[in-house]
Amino acid sequence: MTNKLRLGVNIDHVATIRNARGGAHPDPVRAALLAQQAGADGITAHLREDRRHISDRDIERLKAEISLPLNLEMAATDEMLAIALRTKPHAACIVPEKRQEVTTEGGLDVAGQRARLAEMIKQLSGAGIRVSLFIDADQVQVEVAKAVGAPVIEFHTGTYCERQGGAGQAELTKLQQAAAQAAQLGLECHAGHGLNYENVQPIAAIPQIMELNIGHFLIGEAIFSGLENSILRMRLLMNEARQ
Repeated sequence: MTNKLRLGVNIDHVATIRNARGGAHPDPVRAALLAQQAGADGITAHLREDRRHISDRDIERLKAEISLPLNLEMAATDEMLAIALRTKPHAACIVPEKRQEVTTEGGLDVAGQRARLAEMIKQLSGAGIRVSLFIDADQVQVEVAKAVGAPVIEFHTGTYCERQGGAGQAELTKLQQAAAQAAQLGLECHAGHGLNYENVQPIAAIPQIMELNIGHFLIGEAIFSGLENSILRMRLLMNEARQ
């Protein structure tokens, strides 16, 4: 297994700032290009049902204008499936989505949506799109993700990031165990949500995890240090943890 840990930069909240006043500034595609220059391995964008940040046009432009792999985060709906099949991003990460939530609150219940997700994975994979399922570090969800045909899973790290002390260590242990289980099943492991400079290294040190997707913190930190610098520092911390 390669020691390389990839960094996917989520540019959703550049679009959030743009949409606060309308117009075209700041441009999330420009942010994606800056992330590419800073050494990001991929760009992640979540096209939500309510289009609160990323728009359909953003996805089309990202696909056309960046050379990095595009990871489309999407709900398990017919609308999003049709968009993914039309735009053909490099990857599609199926995530839970509730209209009223501020941000994604947890992982998919894969076990409760087996038939639906299996059919979506079949269609997306048939179009040459790498599919991942965004799940909690739960043994059953990992097993069912494998059973429905997902080649990749992404672990929700939000609970780990929110908890301190022994509770945080317990969540980290769950993530370590779930990553080991997934690797034994032949699943590629990614992780993301809530990661920042202070908490990223224990996750980056999990050897089975091949990719981290980080957005909100990097975009927020860019206000103070610039996007390139925020990405470069995150990359440095990830590399240190991996070594």
